[in-house]
Amino acid sequence: MDEQGVSGGGPPWWNRWGDQERAARWPWRSTVLVTAFVLAGSNFAARQQVDERADLDVFARVLLVVAAGLLLWRHRHPVVVVFGTAAATMLYLGAGYPYGPVFVTFALGCFSAIAAGHRKAAWTALGLLWTGHVLVAHWLYQWLPPSGDEAASWGSEGVVAAWGVAIVALAELARTRREQWARERAERAQAARRRADEVRLRMARELHDVLAHSISVINVQAGVGLALLDSDPEQARTALTTIKAASKEALGEVRQVLDTLRTPGDAPRAPAPGLDRLPELVEQAASAGLTVEIEGRAPELAPGTDLAAFRIVQEALTNVVRHSGSRHARVHLAHDDRTTLRLRIDDDGPATGADAGGSGNGLAGMRERAAALGGTIEAGPRRDGGFRVLAVLPLTVKEDR
Repeated sequence: MDEQGVSGGGPPWWNRWGDQERAARWPWRSTVLVTAFVLAGSNFAARQQVDERADLDVFARVLLVVAAGLLLWRHRHPVVVVFGTAAATMLYLGAGYPYGPVFVTFALGCFSAIAAGHRKAAWTALGLLWTGHVLVAHWLYQWLPPSGDEAASWGSEGVVAAWGVAIVALAELARTRREQWARERAERAQAARRRADEVRLRMARELHDVLAHSISVINVQAGVGLALLDSDPEQARTALTTIKAASKEALGEVRQVLDTLRTPGDAPRAPAPGLDRLPELVEQAASAGLTVEIEGRAPELAPGTDLAAFRIVQEALTNVVRHSGSRHARVHLAHDDRTTLRLRIDDDGPATGADAGGSGNGLAGMRERAAALGGTIEAGPRRDGGFRVLAVLPLTVKEDR
């Protein structure tokens, strides 16, 4: 899957802003732009408040540069920055300098602190700044410049408080949205990994079913060929011919399975096997010395159900060849009210305890196939001897095939 498709979500600039790598970089450009804006805006504000506030002097400009310059550390030390900008802003206002863009520096520091998860620090800094402004505007103004200043109206304090709360609320909203985007990215990545795991499991199960059956036939015929090589060369030749045919078929099916790993959207080169290939299974089983009797007939199935049913029968017959002393098996197919397909595979036993090179995952693979379709598998010894595999699969009539 495309990496960009997994990690997408939210504006690209926001994702980069929130990355840990960005926190390790210095935000020079934005800090310089903010500093220039604050200085220019404060000069303009000073001209508008000539008779109301103190004139901008060197100390005022130093405070403005310090307040804006602190933003250079906002990604590395957000708590220090939010309290530092609050202190610089408070000194600026306490000295009677004009109201203006100095509040922008504190707003950005507060925003950075909340985005970094330091909510308490941001709210505390806001509370201290507002408290300091109230003290200056209603009590300390008598001893602070400019001379002849009067107490501010309490209505203006409400505006200041509302402004501060709006900044914090906006930062909280932005952080919430950012966390939501992060969760969405994580969920998409997890879904992509889950889909990849499902594909790998399906491939492993398919390869197991393809190879286990063919290799079991090859194993049996190889034993026959070795046993009869000297006493009955013609029969040994027949066994080798069967081995050649089984290996050719296995190679073809493996190639078909591996074709699914090609570029998405490519059509399979050959149709997936289904119950219409049961006669081939019967012939292969016969070449391994197993007689198979087919009872009943399945209806037309959807491709997924058809493939699962075929692989279940194939694996069950493979297990008979490997582990049963019986040379006769029965496959019974039935369907109930066009809603359920029932597959029953019986052999008369007894179990030989022999191992024909299997992996031991056959029954687990059958159960996974059935469960993927919402069906069930029951497997175990019968009361009268032998072994039975019973598969119940939801039946889907082949309408959109």
